Amino acid sequence: MTIERREFLALATATAATAALPGPLLAAAAADPLTGRIVVNALGGLGDPNDRGDGLVPRFSPRVLAEAHASGLTAVNITLGYVAGPADPFEASVRDIAATDRLVREHGRDLVKILTAADIRRARTEGKVGLIYGFQNGAMMGKDVGRADIFANLGVRIFQLTYNPANQIGDGSMAPENRGITPFGHELIARLNALRVMVDLSHSGERTCLEAARASRAPISINHTGCRALVDLPRNKTDAELRLVAERGGFVGIYFMPFLNATGHARAEDVVAHIDHAVNVCGEDHVGIGTDGDVTAIDDLKAYEATLAKEIAERRAAGISAAGERPDTYPFVVDLRGPDQFRRLARLLQAKGYGSARIEKILGANFLRYAETIWGA
Repeated sequence: MTIERREFLALATATAATAALPGPLLAAAAADPLTGRIVVNALGGLGDPNDRGDGLVPRFSPRVLAEAHASGLTAVNITLGYVAGPADPFEASVRDIAATDRLVREHGRDLVKILTAADIRRARTEGKVGLIYGFQNGAMMGKDVGRADIFANLGVRIFQLTYNPANQIGDGSMAPENRGITPFGHELIARLNALRVMVDLSHSGERTCLEAARASRAPISINHTGCRALVDLPRNKTDAELRLVAERGGFVGIYFMPFLNATGHARAEDVVAHIDHAVNVCGEDHVGIGTDGDVTAIDDLKAYEATLAKEIAERRAAGISAAGERPDTYPFVVDLRGPDQFRRLARLLQAKGYGSARIEKILGANFLRYAETIWGA
């Protein structure tokens, strides 16, 4: 991974400015574990969970934008398009992209749409937050592989093949048959490779993941998952899946989700444990984070519990819920949320004995390397 001259100059300027700070401010800046680092959330959100609208198109309130900047986040893969429900998958996906494009234009001082790895570097240099457009279900493809060209040209950079149920591409993590990639799925993977779009196997069944990793000419990713060796739940990936993805040059992001603890009540220490296991299986060059959550935190957890119970009931009724989801399990890690989550994680990894270079890789450098491989520099 190379550093462009413009980025080097920006970092040098920032370093000089930091050195000129008064003593207390200098100490605070030096203590920030994100200083000079790229932070990429391989699957997350940029919304306000206290004011959640309908659909997946983000709502960029002043609070959301301020807290995103304060968090140190450089770029995030946001989910757009169809995941489940009665809407036409293709039309819903096109509408989401168009609506988000408009919002990015309206908030151009804060946001930038990410198309290449260079755009991630540019986001940090310019003090913006990069938005990576991604899908979490390939249903919008129908049976027309040519639609991949449409979505790639609209700026979709990450294509997750399945959600929890099966679709026309392969089986999700909750599909009991554990079938592999369909003939159409093989055709789609080849087209996504040709278009230089990331193939993401989060939420997939084990056989679908293994077959896709072998079929793809380019490295694949599992952008948000946990390790099944630690907690035996379908949303977590087996060592065989993790190892194969890494051996082929891919990327694995660990989420901040309840599936990291068998009780359903995951803590920050569980995130660290799953990252550490993934590093041991995959190597430190292939592991990062994909929190599956927002930067902005829920303000009133007690009041949120009623909303959560309703959401879980709706997901179960729609057939898209995963084993381990319950009305009493928050879909986030309680002590690793809000604008300080990335800094806290960095400090916890440091306390675990991870060196600065390894922490930098996990926070974002590994995703950036993988993005260069797929999208180009």
